[in-house]
Amino acid sequence: MRSLDGGANWTQVTTPPAFDKGEPRARAVDHVFWLTPGHATQPGVWYAGTSPQGLFRSEDGGDTWHPIVGFNDHPKQSDWVQGDKDQTPDGGKTHSISVCPRDANRLYLGLSGGGFFTSGDAGATWDPLNAGVAMDFAPALPDGQEYPYGHDPHCVSVHPQNPDRLWRQDHCGFYRLDRNVGDRWVRVGKNLPAEVGDIGFPVALHPRDPDSAWVFPMDSSSVWPRTSPGGKPAVYRTRDAGHSFERLAGGLPAQQAWWTVKRQCLATDTQASVGVYFGTTSGELWGSPDEGDNFARIAGDLPHIYAVTVSETA
Repeated sequence: MRSLDGGANWTQVTTPPAFDKGEPRARAVDHVFWLTPGHATQPGVWYAGTSPQGLFRSEDGGDTWHPIVGFNDHPKQSDWVQGDKDQTPDGGKTHSISVCPRDANRLYLGLSGGGFFTSGDAGATWDPLNAGVAMDFAPALPDGQEYPYGHDPHCVSVHPQNPDRLWRQDHCGFYRLDRNVGDRWVRVGKNLPAEVGDIGFPVALHPRDPDSAWVFPMDSSSVWPRTSPGGKPAVYRTRDAGHSFERLAGGLPAQQAWWTVKRQCLATDTQASVGVYFGTTSGELWGSPDEGDNFARIAGDLPHIYAVTVSETA
């Protein structure tokens, strides 16, 4: 659905994302999970990620959608997504679709499960980008070898002013990548307190400082769902590219707050003092006007929150 009048009226799009009829894998779009606008030089362009894992593009503001064949029909895509197996409770996901601010042809996307991938030619060809990322849920490979794909990234963000800097919250840790140095991820989450760990779902970035980011660690045990460790929620902030982290819990409950914060539920604004916001599966929305130093509850008693987005007007 789309609205052209600020949400007052909604209409179904003319051609929604759909796999080609009669394709060998007999895939059918169950739901659209992610939407991302195209490059600033391409008004009207949008990208959609679906379940099962597919990538689609619109060039008319989201009214008609077409498959990106280079991804959807890549000869190894079935291997990447493990034969379309449902890796998450309600199906595999294409998420974290990003367009490089510096290059409209450079695309990134995450697959849960499958890993993280990049294209330098607007989606015609794709390469895995997972070196250095652990896969604790898979059998160990001999001689220090690594799996090139099959990972479970939860959320990956590209810095808007330094697109060589990427941050990744994965099923198996929190990572930083500097593509001007190489294509190997560094597990900076090891610098979080050992008793907290570096397992979570979202990551949010400072709009101007590529060294600053926020994460919301959750229980890394085998017990599901993931919740705040010990029922004591806190946001953790780094200002030095992940070399150290600060625990931020001002205004948050000190105990008995067993929250889950999902991959699209931690967001920042662009104010001089950056605002930090998060929503929980228990229907609470929290915000901080001072980069996470102090939080206050904005709303409560809402349904399960799946995504938080900040809209700013002059």
